[in-house]
Amino acid sequence: MNKEQLLINVEKRSKKYVFSNDFNKMKIVIDLVSSCPKVLKIVNQMELSGGEPAIIDLGLGYKGITIVDTSPESPMGRRSLCYDLEAFDKRKANKPIGNAIGMANEIGARLLTKEEYLALQKIIPIDQKSSSWLLTPSSIREKGGAIYGERRFGEVLIGANGAESYFSNRGFRLILVIG
Repeated sequence: MNKEQLLINVEKRSKKYVFSNDFNKMKIVIDLVSSCPKVLKIVNQMELSGGEPAIIDLGLGYKGITIVDTSPESPMGRRSLCYDLEAFDKRKANKPIGNAIGMANEIGARLLTKEEYLALQKIIPIDQKSSSWLLTPSSIREKGGAIYGERRFGEVLIGANGAESYFSNRGFRLILVIG
């Protein structure tokens, strides 16, 4: 996607969630993002894989700029993946096309934590028909599990599966914190 269209998309989404009344601040932030080739490359990959990135303040006290996937459902270009490379290697049959942690690292961002996912759900109702892998605490991962989030029946739910599992409607959301 070309730079201008990418920035238009990000700005349009960001205005809905954060900068609805402060267009001067929005321009400063968009100019900052557009001046950094590495950030633009990451945001473009988020966009191309269906994440619909936007600049959002999750209210978690992060300093700097936070860019998060805001697609209504888990991004289509990042589904049917197990959690990480260890889980991928454990599967002997019916391997998925890849793993969420590996793909996130390739893009240059990371999966949302449970806290970030819950904060995002307060701003935008997401994953009503899909689910998203979340950055899993080592205490759970060491036991073979991984966590995911979804919204069902009007409630945000956090669940767990074996990290080697994968589903056609489960993907992952990314966050990039700059500064």
